[in-house]
Amino acid sequence: MDTIRSVLVPIHREGWKFIAIFALVTLVLFWIATPLGWIGVVLTAWCAYFFRDPPRVTPVRRPGPDGKAPNTLLIAPADGVVQMIERAVPPEELGMGYDARLRISIFMNVFNVHVNRSPVDASVAALAYRPGKFLNAALDKASTDNERMSMKLKLDSGKEVAVVQIAGLVARRILCEAREGQVLKAGERYGLIRFGSRVDVYLDDGMVPLVVVGQNTIGGESVIAEDETEEEARSGEIR
Repeated sequence: MDTIRSVLVPIHREGWKFIAIFALVTLVLFWIATPLGWIGVVLTAWCAYFFRDPPRVTPVRRPGPDGKAPNTLLIAPADGVVQMIERAVPPEELGMGYDARLRISIFMNVFNVHVNRSPVDASVAALAYRPGKFLNAALDKASTDNERMSMKLKLDSGKEVAVVQIAGLVARRILCEAREGQVLKAGERYGLIRFGSRVDVYLDDGMVPLVVVGQNTIGGESVIAEDETEEEARSGEIR
């Protein structure tokens, strides 16, 4: 049953039109030549797989017995691999200043779930779209040169986090459904990128990364950082 659930997952509504196009092309390929049709079947199946939108279990913390609010957890906004953890200046269009912040970059390949989720409970303070190039999203300069959609989130504590959807080499469409003033919950869906891309998260002071470069993340589930924690940034090793 678990295996069936892992395959028969919901499809994001943005994907149905592409699945229909792939299926139509598949019928044409079968009409031309049967072997080509079977190639179309494989590609149609991949398209459906790409647009899957499985439910996720987001870890949350409740106030303790003393009623005090716990430290804030920051959750992975996307499935993928942690590609970089380094200091960088947030996109200038968000108006967050020119001081470098710690940035966690998560790269999504064409086999990852591409639905993006809010990393934290916060209100959307600003949204900004910027056209650009379509370089390989794995490159460091993709953060500045590629097409991107940036979102500034403001926490109840007053701290700010930036989340940036970055188009990749074959990605040609960034979907952001969030609206300025909207309140998002950690793990809540807010967007999608097709087909292969990256999401950058810029942390505020006091937020400590709890992932390492090369680690795989699950959007809406993996804890990537914590605010005001006494734990130090982690290191990792391949085992």
